[in-house]
Amino acid sequence: MKMKWTLLALIFAVATALTGCENPLAVFDPKGPQAATLSDTIILTIWIMLAICVVVTVAFIYMLVKYRASKQSKDYEPPHIEGSAVVETIWTAIPIIIVAFLSVVTVVSLKDVEATPKGYENKEPLVIYASSSNWKWHFSYPEENIETVNYVYVPTDRPLEFKLYSYGPISSFWIPQLGGQKYAMADMVTTLHLLADEPGEMWGRNSNFSGKGSAHQLFDVQAVSPAEFEEWVEEAKAKSEPLTEEKFDELLKTEHVGRQTFTGTHLEFSPAPEGSHNMDDMENKEDMEDMEDMNHDMDHK
Repeated sequence: MKMKWTLLALIFAVATALTGCENPLAVFDPKGPQAATLSDTIILTIWIMLAICVVVTVAFIYMLVKYRASKQSKDYEPPHIEGSAVVETIWTAIPIIIVAFLSVVTVVSLKDVEATPKGYENKEPLVIYASSSNWKWHFSYPEENIETVNYVYVPTDRPLEFKLYSYGPISSFWIPQLGGQKYAMADMVTTLHLLADEPGEMWGRNSNFSGKGSAHQLFDVQAVSPAEFEEWVEEAKAKSEPLTEEKFDELLKTEHVGRQTFTGTHLEFSPAPEGSHNMDDMENKEDMEDMEDMNHDMDHK
């Protein structure tokens, strides 16, 4: 009886955590298609694991009750029972099927979240260079020619390409309500595709422990309509001071700063690393190298 109530309490707690709407976990409150894909995958995995736990627990209790010790005489010998090929096949096949199913779901989900959101392939993305330093985030908008520190504005219903790299240790760029995390590293650029499909305020952070200040390496995310985004860009250009190389060097040396806005970007005097970890960029680079090798061979012929 005690085991029964314990199991019911566990199921109730998990169901409450998954369906609670007053203060939902950020990963279960998606504001974009990539985050929705990840949330659905996590919830599906949780329900599968919960179902496995319930089945195993019920089978365990059944075995304890059915084959519990009885008041047989000391010379009692149980009958010899041969193993069942059917049962052995079933308990071997079920884990294989579960692992194969979860593997397919994971691969499909990763493919979706790593690519430009479906339906937006032909729409020009907004490119934002997000670089980390101890213990802050710098957001460079090369098209808009502005740069922010510790906060970022993004328009809704437009694909986003975050180009990630670091001026210090490896950091992990993560906006839970928009998508999964990806590492920002020195001497390499990684690309993270995101999209916000509704306006609102969100939080992002460095989810990687990279030193004493990493727990406070947070940034504010404001998703606004395209019109509001353009208004913010114009206001930022009109009211902000230019970002100089001296000012940027000072920012890199300062550990903790608040929200700041500048005209111009540090990409003008401190460009992003040339190395890329984005599959599309790597394939394009390999194509260029192959073409150069072909031209080189033709010249020698």
